[in-house]
Order: sequence, then structure tokens, then C-alpha cells
Amino acid sequence: MDAMQRLIAERACERVILEVVHRLDLGEPASVAELFTEDGSWRWPPPGDGRRAEGRPALRAYFGARPDDRLSRRIMSNVLVTPASPDTATATSYFTTYRVDGWSGGMVPPGPPVQVGTYTDTFRRVDGAWLIASRTLHLAFGGPTPKAG
Repeated sequence: MDAMQRLIAERACERVILEVVHRLDLGEPASVAELFTEDGSWRWPPPGDGRRAEGRPALRAYFGARPDDRLSRRIMSNVLVTPASPDTATATSYFTTYRVDGWSGGMVPPGPPVQVGTYTDTFRRVDGAWLIASRTLHLAFGGPTPKAG
């Protein structure tokens, strides 16, 4: 890959990482599945709870099952994308999640984040579009989701 191809691949993968959290927080959570390859996977291996979703239908069901009264905001940082070939890349990114359930509108008093961790992603370029082939969650700090009010 030349420098321009590498730069374009890096930016395209960064954009997918940010689009995931945008859709989870401000859009339609189930639509996150479209940012994965058809056979894409999301997993939280031990010491996490072992959750895993494979394939777009399972990803759509998993992300779409979030409670309607959940308010969340994620902050992404330290995004490092490493293209491996013209059609594959890996990435590591840090995330911080603020979240409450039972939200009925308005501003919520600030509290500590409920999660801080990293995502490890693999990407594949499919028909010219960069998509997540696999995402693995590594949680360094975590706690229960509080109730609003």
C-alpha cells in the first residue's frame, strides 16, 4: 500500500469505529449490524461474561435489544488503525461509557462512567466499504447500569 491508500484505509476504519458509537447513542442501535461484515462477530471473552454474537442477524438482535429508556454516551479515544493489506486492517480503541436506564427525558446528573475499556477490531474491505469483521471487548473498569432518578 502506498501512503495515500494507507491513509484512506485508516480514516475509513476510524469512521466505522465512530459510527458504531454514534448509532448506539443517538441512532438506531440495531443498525450497528450493518457496519459489520455478513459473518461479523462481537464478543466479550472471559474475564468478561462470555457473550458473543455472530452474523448480522444475531448482531442486529443483540444491539437492538437495548432498553428503550436507556440513555448512553460513549467517548472514543486513542484510536489506532493498522492496515495489514489493501483489504484488511486491525484497530485498537479506548472507550468510556456513561449510561443510565429509566431515562424519561431531560438532563441526568453526572455520575462516574459505567465502563472503561478497549475494543480490538479486525476490518475487511467488502465491495469498497470497510466493515468490522470482528470486535472484541476488553473491559478494564465496569459496574452496573444505574437507574435514572
